Amino acid sequence: MKTNIFVNLPVKDLNHSIEFFTGLGYTFNKQFTDQNATCMIVDENIFVMLVVHDFFKKLAKRGVVDNSSDVECAICISAESKEKVDEWVNKAISMGGKENIVPEMNVGDSMYGRSVNDLDGHIWEVMWMDPKMIQK
Repeated sequence: MKTNIFVNLPVKDLNHSIEFFTGLGYTFNKQFTDQNATCMIVDENIFVMLVVHDFFKKLAKRGVVDNSSDVECAICISAESKEKVDEWVNKAISMGGKENIVPEMNVGDSMYGRSVNDLDGHIWEVMWMDPKMIQK
């Protein structure tokens, strides 16, 4: 059996978040979408549940981290080329995302990445790694 990954992220404005991620090319599973949450499809076994703050608090039994001053996690996704990294991040910035300048994400010619905060301040890192550098 394959393992699915569901990342749950609190969002302030569900419709605005759906527009943002739709603009980045993602689709959503309508079966798991209502006024409280939506299921964004990242890949065959990777999903992001965008959950409005009040409902997220009920599920987590805790408050929501203030992403303007604190970080709980960073989500890193791969890209198939350096150009695709730039394309994703530049598109996110054009739709209201804020870039984080992280020189450590770039290691010579073997690794290239950029980091951006989405509309709710969640950190999305987009990375390309030279396939020759990945050991089998």
